[in-house]
Order: sequence, then C-alpha cells, then structure tokens
Amino acid sequence: MSLLCKRFYIQQYFKMFARQLANNNNAVETLTYNGVEKLKILSCKDPISVDLAVKTLISGQVIALPTDTVYGLACNANDCNGLKYLYNIKTRDELQPTAICVADIKQFREYTLSDHLPDNLINSLLPGPVTIILFKSELLNSPFLNPGSAKVGVRIPNDNFIRSIAKLCNFPLALTSANLRGEPSSLSINEFRVIWDKLPVIFDGGDISDNPENRAASTIVDLSLSGYFKILRRGIAFQETENLLYKNGL
Repeated sequence: MSLLCKRFYIQQYFKMFARQLANNNNAVETLTYNGVEKLKILSCKDPISVDLAVKTLISGQVIALPTDTVYGLACNANDCNGLKYLYNIKTRDELQPTAICVADIKQFREYTLSDHLPDNLINSLLPGPVTIILFKSELLNSPFLNPGSAKVGVRIPNDNFIRSIAKLCNFPLALTSANLRGEPSSLSINEFRVIWDKLPVIFDGGDISDNPENRAASTIVDLSLSGYFKILRRGIAFQETENLLYKNGL
C-alpha cells in the first residue's frame, strides 16, 4: 500500500471515530492544525480505543500508548516505513536495538527461536516488566528491525490494553519508550508532549506510576543460548527475574 493510500485510510478512520466520539462521554482531547480538527488523545477506557489503535497500526502509523512500565511508541515491526518514522520521531539511530511486543506465548514463539525455553519458564517471567532477548524467527523479516543483529528483545507487558491490540494485529509490534533520545522515560502523556505533533493518536492510560523507579523500564535478559542467561539491563524487576532464572536451573 502506498504512503498516500495509508494517509487517506487513516484520515477516513479519524472521521469515522470522530463521529462516534461525538456521542461519547469519555474524555478526549483534539488538536487543530491548519484549521482542521484531528483526533489526538483518547482514553484507553474508551470502547473504541482498541479498534482505533489496531486500524492505525495496520495503516502503517506510529501510536503512543501505556505499557506496564512506561509509555511507549509502537508500530508494525515488519513495516519498513513505520520503523523509519519511529526512529525519526525519537531522533534515534536506526542501528540501536528495538524490542517487539506480542500478546501471548503463541506469538512469542512465532517470532523467536525459543524451543529451548520451556513454557513454565516463560510463564514465570511474562507477562511482566521483562524483555527477553532471543534470535529472530523468519517471520521477523524487516531489514530495518535491528539491522546487523540476528536477535530481538520480546515483551509481553502486564497491561490488558496493549496486549489486546497485539492480539488483534497479525504482525508483531515494534515497541520503544515514548521520549526523545537521551531523555527520561515517560510515566504520563504530558511528559512526551514534545512529540505529540508527530503522532496521529495518543492513548491515555493516566499516570502509570508515581514511583520514579519505574523509569528504569523493563529488565532485559538474554536467553538466546540454552542453559545460559545474561542480564543486559537491571530495570525494575532485576532481583525477581534473577531469582526466577536460578530457580529454573539457569
């Protein structure tokens, strides 16, 4: 689908959902550009929010949404244009690794080489604030997703909103924190206001936490080799993750 077609479809989605929102009591904020009012911020509790998120992602756009740790930016991990725009929003080097988000263990195994990991180990770590590094499967086919690396980090956040979206998409979600490169992670949508105008829609789940330790984001562990693990980032679940890995014989 051409970029022009994608823009046309997303404009149609916004018009349709704007009509639905006219009779909706949930809080929504709109911004105006060049005299045209565009939907920008929608509560995650709104009944149309999941559907709008899925349609926006299918159209090749980038969205902002909450996770169980910090606010994130997401797009189709197999869409080259979407990934390029994701990096552009963050002013981020395209060679810097980006994780993917999936809904469940079934999707987890589809996009990774993880036969050496038993279900009970994965279930003990996920859903939760942990990113597991594994070798990519052939279904992760974008040359812009971690170029030069055969590995990818995988998240299953402990958050029903983002998991519902991932479940309805027939592709993995590229997921990174909603902030400019070098800036702190965001615990509320107001903390990444500087990039609002680069996004077609922002899903507001309220303040994720009042604990600044949440900004440490997820714990990253490399489980790509059988019988071995390496913590690459301590994150907010370091001790619990390390204990579970030792408990499972690693």
